[in-house]
Amino acid sequence: MKDRRTEQAEKENRAGGGAPVRVAAAIIVREKKLLATQRGYGDYAGWWEFPGGKIEPGETPEEALRREIREELGAEIVIERYFDAVEYDYPKFHLSMLCYLCRLADGEITLLEHRAAKWLGRGDVLSLNWLGADFPILSALVERGVL
Repeated sequence: MKDRRTEQAEKENRAGGGAPVRVAAAIIVREKKLLATQRGYGDYAGWWEFPGGKIEPGETPEEALRREIREELGAEIVIERYFDAVEYDYPKFHLSMLCYLCRLADGEITLLEHRAAKWLGRGDVLSLNWLGADFPILSALVERGVL
């Protein structure tokens, strides 16, 4: 049986539309816990997501990810490896999201753009109101034993 969040994500995915947006997302894991960040601005303010952002012209996804994490979390990351990609249609745009398993290089973050951040274990990952595109990655993290 599907929960409310999964049904909403599937509904959004069917809605489609808009110009494509390419982003890189950091799956930051520490001691089998995932870092979740809560958006502080825009149409999806208050929703939870993987930190990261748009890939600018001339940037590799990895360069964009390091830049975005510095801008959003005031932190340096070590990108361990590519994890997966998601193609997802939001009502106003199509999202192409490249996801990378990462760890913090210095251990601490400072919220510069997000409202909040939480470290979540396997049993807690679905307790938040995640953005629709993140659900396939959350499932894969559990299935592949990352969490």
